[in-house]
Amino acid sequence: MFGRERIEYKTPEQVLLMRRAGLVVAEALAAVRDKAAPGVTTAQLDAVAAEVIADHHATASFLGYHGYPATLCVSVNDEVVHGIPGARVLEPGDVVSIDCGAIVDGWHGDSAITVVLDGAAPDDVDLAATTERAMWSGIAALAGAERLGVVGEAVEDVVDAAEAAGLNGGARYGLVEEYVGHGIGTSMHQPPDVPNFRSRDRGPRIRPGLCVAVEPMVVRGQRFTQVLDDDWTVVTSDGSRASHWEHTVAVLEDGIWVLTAADGGAQELGARGVTVAALA
Repeated sequence: MFGRERIEYKTPEQVLLMRRAGLVVAEALAAVRDKAAPGVTTAQLDAVAAEVIADHHATASFLGYHGYPATLCVSVNDEVVHGIPGARVLEPGDVVSIDCGAIVDGWHGDSAITVVLDGAAPDDVDLAATTERAMWSGIAALAGAERLGVVGEAVEDVVDAAEAAGLNGGARYGLVEEYVGHGIGTSMHQPPDVPNFRSRDRGPRIRPGLCVAVEPMVVRGQRFTQVLDDDWTVVTSDGSRASHWEHTVAVLEDGIWVLTAADGGAQELGARGVTVAALA
């Protein structure tokens, strides 16, 4: 009664089903990345993702979720997450975070990228790169770890190192705490939570069958956020720019596999000394 919420551990066969959903998400995000440019509306980006998902006879995870009205979340500049696509026209130098989810045969995949458009300030480029590094370090920490809390520790270490190196103009980054990673499987959001920061709670034990979305959100100012009147779009309270990266990851008997990366995470994890597990 007083323990942690029940975690849905997956069989190897179920992980393979999630991989199918993950590859649809990967393809959709790749197509959206290619489309993102000054002069394009966020609604046009949404249409690109919707077409890819439909072509695979998959279903968008976000559309209709608690009434959400679109396929993607497209968050621009000071928007951290859950930005609703619409008539907004992208401009040179924009920082665009794009979150996508898809369902195949009842199983979910979820991933996010940040695209920095030409003309961006160097500090904005560093912001996106730092957030991506933090995500991959958090994912790599899952390999061989005992408790899920190592993810947040690894994420925060990368952000701290970037500050120490003088990125962000020598100012501190904000590591958003209100929105965290999550378990994923037959529903998009399920236990356990995956914080992107150090916590006294070491988290649940990591064992084969655990599938989680690792998704740090980093801002160039204070970490505090607020929700706009549309009840969805989360923005930084001080107007600073934000970046969001995410991948769905499976823990297997012999290691980890990034289900929403086309190569399973082999390149990025290999650079961090982690070999991806075998996935049939």
